[in-house]
Amino acid sequence: MNALLQQTNRIASRILETITVLLMVGLTVIVIVAVIARLMGQSFSWYDEVAAIALAWITYYGSALAALHRRHIGFDTVLLAIPGRYRMLAVLIGEGLVLLFFILMARAGLQVLEVLEGDSLTSLPWVPVQLTQSVIPIGAVLFVICQLLSLPNYWSKTAQGISLEHAEIEEEVETELEKNKERV
Repeated sequence: MNALLQQTNRIASRILETITVLLMVGLTVIVIVAVIARLMGQSFSWYDEVAAIALAWITYYGSALAALHRRHIGFDTVLLAIPGRYRMLAVLIGEGLVLLFFILMARAGLQVLEVLEGDSLTSLPWVPVQLTQSVIPIGAVLFVICQLLSLPNYWSKTAQGISLEHAEIEEEVETELEKNKERV
């Protein structure tokens, strides 16, 4: 089971990384092309609207990726200071609140899509606003999935009193030390 979960996490991570990188490259290209066009005396009417939408998409997909790797702001030091049984209760409450928030956000996102039915972008009237705003429920569902995929490891580490933040820092230090051994 653990190997299957790790494999699923790796696949989800690769997919989300690819989507996020493609969105970032796309946004970069849009901005560069728009700047060059302005320097040449032309201006795209769609630039601002599309760039803002791309930035929102990067935020939602990047947020899901951060949830998968537990890279969001946390309070490991405070959490680990709580005695064992109460610590795990705090984890349950915290995870429950996060999941509830994103489930409600997905539901609200679907309601927003219903309201926006038939609307299109101002600068690109052939693009439905529902398409651009679909990232709200999709991003929320992805966040929930990623949070659940990363929960078993987080639960285990927290129960053992291991800080994910400190473990990450120690891993980076060890990696750098290994790199430096080869240079000496």
